[in-house]
Amino acid sequence: KGSDGIVQSVGLLVIDEVHLLNEDRGPVIEALVARTLRLVESSQQMIRIVGLSATLPNYVDVALFLRVNPQTGLYHFGAEYRPVPLKQTFLGVTKRLEKPREGAKPKEGRPAKAVSQQTQMLELAFDKALAALRRGKQVMVFVHARNETLRTARGLLELAKARQAEELFAPKPDHPRYALAQREVARCRNGELRTLCNGGLGVHHAGMLRPERSMMERLFADGMINVLCSTAT
Repeated sequence: KGSDGIVQSVGLLVIDEVHLLNEDRGPVIEALVARTLRLVESSQQMIRIVGLSATLPNYVDVALFLRVNPQTGLYHFGAEYRPVPLKQTFLGVTKRLEKPREGAKPKEGRPAKAVSQQTQMLELAFDKALAALRRGKQVMVFVHARNETLRTARGLLELAKARQAEELFAPKPDHPRYALAQREVARCRNGELRTLCNGGLGVHHAGMLRPERSMMERLFADGMINVLCSTAT
């Protein structure tokens, strides 16, 4: 009650990441919107509500929840607004049995091991990254959690070594910034990051130390990291 004066002075409510309505914070956002709309009705005071999201497929439903006029107040920026066209490909990952290595004989009486979906997704990511690197492009691999960035980068590096594709991932020694980048990586206190960077891979997420995150950004921008494993934010 003591904050009623502050609430009544609000003229604009901006809700960033409004797609969080579908997650744990959803009830909090619903309560804020409900109380704001109730205040508008009771006081006849104009309060503008703006919802923002980059990942919201049912934006029309959310607009109606916010009492937005779909004809005049709903703005949807689709793929046609991108300066570079985005191509999407969906790959189905199901359980499969492990194939024996070339020249190896399957052991009698022992069933073949099932390959986990995580392993298959890593192999698919490696194949896509390898194809892009062969075209002279850099690659960004997005994962859902911070700890997955390091695990994915480590797995890609191990696959590159196993399939003798290290040269495609590694930074090029003839790059004009190669020596400078090597010195910068050598000063990094994180030994695993140094190993990954020397192999041409990096990680990026909000939980990293700011100097390490800035280093990853510079190295990727300079082309000294060819594959960057990152969270979406």
